[in-house]
Amino acid sequence: MSRVYWDSMLFVYLLEGHPVFGPITAAILREMVERRDTLCTSVFSVGEVLTGPRKNGFQDAADQAMRFFSGSTVEVLPFNLATSDQFSKVRALTGASPPDAIHLATAAIASADVFLTNDKKLLQLHIPGIGYIAGLDRKIYSKYQP
Repeated sequence: MSRVYWDSMLFVYLLEGHPVFGPITAAILREMVERRDTLCTSVFSVGEVLTGPRKNGFQDAADQAMRFFSGSTVEVLPFNLATSDQFSKVRALTGASPPDAIHLATAAIASADVFLTNDKKLLQLHIPGIGYIAGLDRKIYSKYQP
């Protein structure tokens, strides 16, 4: 069992049914459930995921996303004082953008085994507190092929 942090975009792919990455994220989630992994993300991800539907007037999609994040599938992690301290360290050491640093700091504070992203620029980073950072193009789960 692992603690796996998903970057915001993976939830967008999953919830909006992206033609390429939607099936991949759905397969990863199914296997995570089978393995009894813990899926987690930042409260910031929820805001990022809700922005697109609300910006485009799709309140039903925003409501569906809120139900998903409010359920038992994903652990939504807070951004608190400890996370703020880690955020400053990530920004100072890596130069990561503020949104990326929020995600990385939240994952580090939560001791994520894996930080899963489709953002290629994050793959080279090594953040204390995160086991490793993996992309969707890397086969970390056995039942899907990117």
